[in-house]
Amino acid sequence: MAGSVLITGNSSGLGRGFTEVCLDRGWSVYGVSRRGCSGLTGALHDVRCDLADADTVAPALEQLLAGVERLDLAILNAGALGPIRDLAEIPVATVEEAMRINVWANKRILDWFLARPLPVTRIVLISSGAALKGHRGWGTYALSKATLNMLTQLYAHEFPDTQLLALAPGLVDTGMQSVLCDPAQTDAGRFPSLQRLRAAHGTEAMPDPVAAAARIIDLLPTLADRPSGSFVDVRDL
Repeated sequence: MAGSVLITGNSSGLGRGFTEVCLDRGWSVYGVSRRGCSGLTGALHDVRCDLADADTVAPALEQLLAGVERLDLAILNAGALGPIRDLAEIPVATVEEAMRINVWANKRILDWFLARPLPVTRIVLISSGAALKGHRGWGTYALSKATLNMLTQLYAHEFPDTQLLALAPGLVDTGMQSVLCDPAQTDAGRFPSLQRLRAAHGTEAMPDPVAAAARIIDLLPTLADRPSGSFVDVRDL
């Protein structure tokens, strides 16, 4: 079933996968990203915006969604990994930088929706299994995604007519995984959780972004009865 969807971070990775899948299925796609989403056909409306820059978020949404009367879906996908290092080695400023993209940019988007008469049926915030698992080395990412889960739960009270979900997409073969699976950049001996990622890389356990996005879009109707604010991991479905 086609509809209208806002997708953040849609220039690459899972965000671009969502964009390709929704366009192929006849959706009207409204994309927000730093680099834009070129080379695709269909009802694609795109605006460039660095979501880490607080002053640019609202103007970008105003430009992109001018004249749109409702959204069937918003996928708040844009995110930053941060360094895989012991937390004691990571400056607070580095954690704050990831929080600006993974948490506070999403808060600004949610606040923008609340301030406008633009109905949204469902808002999906892309989370991670890392939000629940304190694996060594994942401090920046885990802290930001755990906060994102609570942000989703809290805002669910303020969106009585919208279902909010924090959704972990499972392993997806994106540029982020390429970094994590590169022995020259990350030490699996020091950070054992990376061994599982490297074993899955290049296998069916780590699908490409289009396949992962298609699975998530197909699953969304089955999640309609989940309480708003819930955390869902697609690997549990």
